[in-house]
Amino acid sequence: MDQASETNSMKFSLQLDQPMSPTSDSDGRYMIENQSIVVPARLAAAADGFEKKEQSWFAMSQIPTDLSIHVQEITFHVHQFPLVSRCSYFSRIEFQSSSSGLCYDIKLENFPGGSETFETILKFCYGLPINLNPNNVATLRCAAEYLEMTEALEDGNLIAKTEAFFTFVVLSSWRDSITVLKSCETLSPWAENLQIVRRCCDSIAWKISRETSETEEVVNEQKWWFEEMATLRIGHFTRIITAIRSKGMEPKTIGSCIMRYGDKWLPTMESEKEGLGRFTYGRNELQWNITSGKRQEGDMGNVKEHRMIVESLVNVVPPQKEAVSCKFLLKMLKMAMLYSASPAIVSELEQRVGLVLENASVNDLLIPYCPVGDQGKLVNSNEGQTMYNVDVVQRILEYFLLYEQQQQQQQQKPELLTISKLLDSYLAEIARDPKLSVTKFQFIAQCLPENARTCDDGLYRAIDTYLKAHPMLPEHEQRRLCRVMDCGKLSIDACAHSAQNDRLPLRTMIQVLFSEHVKIRKTMQGIGQRETGDNSEGEGNNWSSTDKEVKALKVELERVKMQMTEMQRDYSELQHEHERLNFKKERHSSSWALGWRKIRKSALFNRKIDGDETDESQNRMNPSRRGSFRRRQSIS
Repeated sequence: MDQASETNSMKFSLQLDQPMSPTSDSDGRYMIENQSIVVPARLAAAADGFEKKEQSWFAMSQIPTDLSIHVQEITFHVHQFPLVSRCSYFSRIEFQSSSSGLCYDIKLENFPGGSETFETILKFCYGLPINLNPNNVATLRCAAEYLEMTEALEDGNLIAKTEAFFTFVVLSSWRDSITVLKSCETLSPWAENLQIVRRCCDSIAWKISRETSETEEVVNEQKWWFEEMATLRIGHFTRIITAIRSKGMEPKTIGSCIMRYGDKWLPTMESEKEGLGRFTYGRNELQWNITSGKRQEGDMGNVKEHRMIVESLVNVVPPQKEAVSCKFLLKMLKMAMLYSASPAIVSELEQRVGLVLENASVNDLLIPYCPVGDQGKLVNSNEGQTMYNVDVVQRILEYFLLYEQQQQQQQQKPELLTISKLLDSYLAEIARDPKLSVTKFQFIAQCLPENARTCDDGLYRAIDTYLKAHPMLPEHEQRRLCRVMDCGKLSIDACAHSAQNDRLPLRTMIQVLFSEHVKIRKTMQGIGQRETGDNSEGEGNNWSSTDKEVKALKVELERVKMQMTEMQRDYSELQHEHERLNFKKERHSSSWALGWRKIRKSALFNRKIDGDETDESQNRMNPSRRGSFRRRQSIS
């Protein structure tokens, strides 16, 4: 048989094992099922098949093999002619004789798909039937490119067949495109150079955009493609998201898909106990429990991979405020700090959190100060380091205030009030940290403008918590700490508690008493105004009741004045004694304690005992004031 006849006998055509009829699934998505291409055997094949013996494959033929090809750990004993007739790679290579001198040895380095794919290539070259499907078409296309199986050698060569199947079958189906994209994860750089990845991503993005534009489904009803997208590697996922954004999809829909991907691929951090704390405290160490995500193995997984996922997701999040939740942004910020992401990514997340800070919770703001090394172990922080990263929260507050100043709108005032409550709760949590300095506490507490807080009870609770956690704090530091609080904004309950709080410095207690005195005076003025209004209307009963309230308040006011005078006198005496005995350090401690005992015995701290009888009569006259000036339980 001459060469022309041999070439003609080796030609074959594509056949389908089932007709390619488009169908629709339950979601109405366009797809083609059971697609595969079977290439039939030649009329005159050089071999009947292949037989495997240990780590070698042998072409089953009566003609002895003359070529040994090594792919990974497998050796294929084949004939030169079928391969040279289909692969330009082998026609250009110079064969080297083996030790036996009867055949030639070739080693294929970095062959796409490995030995399994090369086995399929050999079947095609020998004219044996092969099956093209979405799982192997990308690998065979890359392998055919590697071996240069072009139309120049023969019509219908493997490059043409795989390209036809990919273009007309794979790209017309959503699921087939996803399947091919997954198979490309191990085919770099071949799949990129052949535009397989780009064409799959564009096809998927076009199908998503078309369906979401044709339907008016809410985001929760579009989760079918969320789940499919979450199965992709981060590089392919971000390319599809970028293509979708360029097509004008709703930012909230894109953000929901990004949040679903982050939940699936990033580990979750869970506390070992219920409550606001994320930490468990030991004697000399800080423990932080990290639970891996569904797709991760081990406690920390691949640190570098997690860092890359965080950075990639942040880069594709739409800029609109409503795109992703504040909780998700803070989770990404914690991950970025934990895995030592780039400073640009951390800064971007801090700014985005600042825009939506009113939606945050205290639990989300507790960002640990424990970065993780590339080996997956928590890096020990410095001995003077705080447990929580307070500096990050400080920067977030600065971004929030900058944004709030730019807005200057009436609707921003409720947001400012919300932030003040959030900040006070956050301060109460970090105040338990024994390494938190007064300066940092004071700076964060004073970040907000004065009109942000209508009541300082939350701030007082945080200060009291700090003083309780730092019992050895010097008095001048205590006074500096208490200056962040406006005693005039404390409620009556907070005033009553602070007046009996041993942890507060004496000067603060005097300020609290003075503010209480002012509040009583204002209350009396208000009652006097109501009294005048009631008289003008001639209501005798209201006048009688108001008259009693005024008399009771006057008695209480005189009592507070006497107590303040006594407190100020004791304080002056104590200061004088302290100055006089300053040079006698050995007696300083006992004299100071004696002065404090004197203050504790003053009328201020026994006001309930001295005024029981008067208070009881006042309560009978006006039930609404019952217990207003008695000792109260702790509000911290």
